[in-house]
Amino acid sequence: MSATDSPAHPRFAAALSELGLAELVSEVRGFPEGARTAQEAATAIGCELSQICKSLIFAADGVPVLVLMDGASRVDVELVRWELCAAKVTRAKADVVRETTGYAIGGVPPFGHASRTRVLADRSLLNHEVVWAAAGTPHAVFPMAPKDLIDHANGTLVDVRELAK
Repeated sequence: MSATDSPAHPRFAAALSELGLAELVSEVRGFPEGARTAQEAATAIGCELSQICKSLIFAADGVPVLVLMDGASRVDVELVRWELCAAKVTRAKADVVRETTGYAIGGVPPFGHASRTRVLADRSLLNHEVVWAAAGTPHAVFPMAPKDLIDHANGTLVDVRELAK
């Protein structure tokens, strides 16, 4: 399958090629009904919710930061704040997400963004041999070994998952 036939966003397909991962373009799976949320993606793929890699943009003292989190967990913003030595961490607004990454919420991939951001990857992703992440649209996902995904995203491995209360 060529990049033009792939359900992946063209910018993301180009990023895969630039990273020497062009073979992944053929592994991108499209879902016309959408896979905007982690639950929708897990249901469409037929995998565990925790095998979905969410790419979430936060603002740490106003500076965008990407947090990669397993689909079954929530990000503890206080742990992110502590990790980054920031005074305040909030969820980024949709326009900041698009400006920072070049993609809309629900389709943000873990790498191949419009601008370089700091990346924190929660250790929980390493609990699986393969995780599925957005391929630039809310309708496409791709599989990758979590360690490789974190490496290609230039992520720092951290513990920022909200613990059950």
